Amino acid sequence: MKIHIINGPNLNILGKREPEIYGKSTFKDYFTELQFQFKELELSYFQSNIEGELISELQEADDNVDGIILNAAAYTHTSIAVGDTVKAIGTPVIEVHISNTHAREEFRKQSYISPNAFGVILGFGLRSYELAILSFTH
Repeated sequence: MKIHIINGPNLNILGKREPEIYGKSTFKDYFTELQFQFKELELSYFQSNIEGELISELQEADDNVDGIILNAAAYTHTSIAVGDTVKAIGTPVIEVHISNTHAREEFRKQSYISPNAFGVILGFGLRSYELAILSFTH
């Protein structure tokens, strides 16, 4: 099984960015842990701070992987284009967030991805990704 993780803006600075919300681990270190934990899966990872690159990556992954885990970060709440892409592709997408976005600022309660996602997992820290992987494998 192939699962592709796509992360949006500022997730490349995990470990530095608001550690009280996002923790002290880098995503690169966490991804290594996921690869070890899920040896039977083919996990891949992409990160960009650029909206159009996230859209292109979603389109490229479509039909090339069994599932996509998407943390579009702030684009979740602002990008109709990312939401439209999730709707347009055939590969199931799990929307994930490290923090509980519903317990934060009002604007973070809106998601343009959720209506078209296979599922949504939020608020479990980096373990949100693990839970998303498990949802594809069980």
